[in-house]
Amino acid sequence: MAIGLAETAPPSGAEADAALVRAVAAGDARACRDLLERHLDRVIGLAYRLLGERSAAEDVAQDTFLRLWSRAAAWRPDARLDTWLYTVARNLCLDRLRKAGREIDAPLPELPDPAPSAERLIDEARTARRVAEEIAALPERQRSAISLVHEEGLSNIDAAAILGVSVEALESLLARARRRLRERLTETGEVSGGGRAAAGGAP
Repeated sequence: MAIGLAETAPPSGAEADAALVRAVAAGDARACRDLLERHLDRVIGLAYRLLGERSAAEDVAQDTFLRLWSRAAAWRPDARLDTWLYTVARNLCLDRLRKAGREIDAPLPELPDPAPSAERLIDEARTARRVAEEIAALPERQRSAISLVHEEGLSNIDAAAILGVSVEALESLLARARRRLRERLTETGEVSGGGRAAAGGAP
């Protein structure tokens, strides 16, 4: 009787990332390109939502990956690469805001373009531009929480680790951000008064 070969499960995203980082440490240029393909757009997206400038967001993403390349040899195999990248990118964004003399929790100026997936985040909004403007006007910590959980799809645990807060504190940030978004979008007529979806289903 023929015996079938056992199928090997493909590596998880975290395992694949760890293998690529090890390859980068060994000087594999292809691994660098693969990591950029996997994560660059999302890092730029997060930085853009925090800074509101495409060129600045790209600079932050470049600095983030340069830090990864320089530390690849010391990478811990149990570390989550996406969490590390978002943490570094967010900290670099905050550094830029501080150097520009901008209060971290002050509203950002209006964004010239809508956030790429704003309509998925707030599905009752009529235009992504208006939603992006309201997200940009949130205090920085609320804006980061919304971006990490709803835009980047991270779990509450991972998002809390990036922000350096407890899961309970993250949930509080999300609730306040959703409430504020729902109120503002209702005031401007973008959603109806009961627009729970517009605020991510916040109570």
